[in-house]
Amino acid sequence: MKKHVIIGSRGSDLALWQAYFVKGELEKRGCSVEIKIIVTQGDAIQHLSFDKLEGKGFFTKEIEDALLSKAVDLAVHSHKDLETNPPAGLKIACVSARANPSDLLLIRKESVDSTQKWNLKEGAIVGTSSARRKTQFIHFRSDVTINDLRGNVPTRIDKLRQGNYDAIILAKAGIDRLELDMSEFECVELDPTEFVPAPAQGVLGLQIREDDAEMAELMASMNDAVVAKCISLERKILNLLDGGCQLPLGAYCTEDHHLYVAFAAKTGGESIFFDYKVTEFDGMAEKVVAELKNAFVD
Repeated sequence: MKKHVIIGSRGSDLALWQAYFVKGELEKRGCSVEIKIIVTQGDAIQHLSFDKLEGKGFFTKEIEDALLSKAVDLAVHSHKDLETNPPAGLKIACVSARANPSDLLLIRKESVDSTQKWNLKEGAIVGTSSARRKTQFIHFRSDVTINDLRGNVPTRIDKLRQGNYDAIILAKAGIDRLELDMSEFECVELDPTEFVPAPAQGVLGLQIREDDAEMAELMASMNDAVVAKCISLERKILNLLDGGCQLPLGAYCTEDHHLYVAFAAKTGGESIFFDYKVTEFDGMAEKVVAELKNAFVD
């Protein structure tokens, strides 16, 4: 089994938390580990919204290139950032336990109105660059204005603090992992069965070269098989819709096999919501996608 592992990671606080978490797990298994920081397109270009960036994989391509060139042995990703069709020669060999999959609405105290849904005042300005979050939020709160919000987690929170927005939407897992003090804001955890998360939200994806048998053996000892089964269904729905992380799709399968799906044909378009009790995983994604497509046929 491999004894020295080089992890490739983005340099943000959250990415490094993830890399160091995996480093600790590998060290428990007797490995020595180093972390190599790699700048991705999504990190380098902060002035454009995601829909203006080239292609897909804004936060992963450069790390995957380093893996393919053998500059690193292991890439640690937020699984939801990964394309559903991996580059030739690479595979996800391990997924983590799932952190809280919910989105979190952070509201400036002066923008709180307890009479409104999610305690957010009427006509508020909400920050997010996620097509999924924009689309679902407008479905429930058509009165708000959604403005793009880029940057790592602390940067986005600073923009809220400075008053550029009344509220912003972030993944709760990221706030929890960084142990950030959010007491200056009203924090509303959005129910993931209503405001449906991105496929694989809250899960880490550990990526290796397909031909690296030593790393494959190591990863097998760390894999969460229950989570892997649930997110494989979520991500297959995304794959069949030919979507990347900027498709307005939410898909969340609970460990007791309830599946929640939210979808719109375009960002800001009309959202439709389905929920299912999954009794058979084979063919389930195809069934869901057929229903989603049928719902948008005139």
